[in-house]
Amino acid sequence: MADRTAPARPVRILLADDQPLLRTGFRMVLGAEPDLDIVAEAGDGVEAVELSRRLLPDVVLMDIRMPRMDGVSATRAIVDARLPVRVLILTTFDLDEYVVGALRAGASGFLAKDVPAEDLVTAIHTVAGGDAVVAPRILRRLLDRFADVLPDPTASPPKGLSALTDREREVLVQVARGLSNAEIARALSVSETTIKTHVGHVLTKLGLRDRVQAVVLAYESGLVRPGA
Repeated sequence: MADRTAPARPVRILLADDQPLLRTGFRMVLGAEPDLDIVAEAGDGVEAVELSRRLLPDVVLMDIRMPRMDGVSATRAIVDARLPVRVLILTTFDLDEYVVGALRAGASGFLAKDVPAEDLVTAIHTVAGGDAVVAPRILRRLLDRFADVLPDPTASPPKGLSALTDREREVLVQVARGLSNAEIARALSVSETTIKTHVGHVLTKLGLRDRVQAVVLAYESGLVRPGA
C-alpha cells in the first residue's frame, strides 16, 4: 500500500533586502531546496512589514539597512504585532552595531551575508522550528566591540538570575558561548533531553522568548564576558 502520509509543508520565506541582485542570489540558492518556498520579496522595511502582515511567512530574511524603514524597526514592528513570523537577520561585519538592536527588537538570530548556502538553509529550518540561531564567531566580535558599554561583571546580578539554580546558570553560560543542546549535554555529561528542559526553565524564569535573548542577557548581565 502506498504511503499516504502528507509531506511536511515547505517553510515559507520572505526575502527583505533593498538590493535586487542579492535577492536574486538568495532566491536561486533557496529556490533549489524542495522544502523551502520563497513567497515574496520586499525592497524596504515598510514593504517587509506589510507583506509579513498579509502573507504570514514562516521566516523573514531581513537586511539591516533598507530605505523607508530599517531592518531593526521592521523587526520590532513584526514582533510587536505578535505575528507568527520569525525574523532572521542577514548582516555584514561593518554593520555589526545594528545587530544588537535587532536582537533586542526580537529577531530570532543573525548570520553574515556570506554564510555558506548549507548553513543558511539549516538556519532557516532552525528558526522556523521555533528555535534561534546564534553565530558564535559574529557574536563574540559584536560583544568585543561593545565590551565597554556592558555592565560591570562585579556588580550585583539582575534579580532574574537569582531565580536560576546553579545548573541552570551553568547551562545559560554554555548557551551564551554558542553551544547547541547536544554540545552542552556532552560537556556536562547529561542527556540532551535534560539540557532542553534546563533551557526551557531558564527562558521561562527570565521571561525570554528564545536562546538569542538568553545570550544577550547573559552578556549584558556580566554572567559571561566578551572574549572569555
